Amino acid sequence: MPDLSAFPITARWPARHPDRIQLYSWPTPNGVKVSIALEELGLPYEPHAVDIGRNETWNPEFLSLNPNGKIPAIIDPDGPGGRPFALFESGAILLYLAEKTGRLIPADPAGRYETAQWLFFQMAALGPIFGQLGYFHKFAGREIEDKRPLNRYRDESKRLLGVLETRLSGRDWIMGADCTIADIAMLGWVRNLIGFYEARALVEYDALAAVPAWLERGLARPAVQRGLEIPSRG
Repeated sequence: MPDLSAFPITARWPARHPDRIQLYSWPTPNGVKVSIALEELGLPYEPHAVDIGRNETWNPEFLSLNPNGKIPAIIDPDGPGGRPFALFESGAILLYLAEKTGRLIPADPAGRYETAQWLFFQMAALGPIFGQLGYFHKFAGREIEDKRPLNRYRDESKRLLGVLETRLSGRDWIMGADCTIADIAMLGWVRNLIGFYEARALVEYDALAAVPAWLERGLARPAVQRGLEIPSRG
């Protein structure tokens, strides 16, 4: 049985199954990327709920695993060379899981880099911009009288949805016929934008065609349905 005691985080969130991938996360768009991927891949894992509402990512145990203080993070007891391996940042984790299994990513080098391109598009643009729009449209930022920040993130969100719409035109998935980590990275964010952030009308989502069809396909996948609720909020 693998010994994970060298990782301080296991003192706060003990591993009942140390032979499984340990997932430290919370069901947000960033968090569910990894749980969805794990469900799609069928890899055994043990989820631990790190409640961001209670600032649990800022305790020393979590910071010992992810110094950036953000969910998600993992420990793979069977990492490279068969040794336990810790990793943070959702995009890096998705790439790692795809490489580990040879799934959810094309086999050819060009396809792999193209998939990474769209994964980075989510991480560097779509995710951060949607998150800011949510802040100014639904959360504390909505009280700010100056609406220029809101308008800026609204317009940029519409532009990014347009990029996604163009890419998905004539395609079922970002890379064509098969769902990949690029799709998994974005599904939760688009779902949150029009649902939890209540920005459907603001970004004129219903004027799109390919993106709504893609989101519907994605949310219909059983692994996605399961992953969206993992870890449980209790």
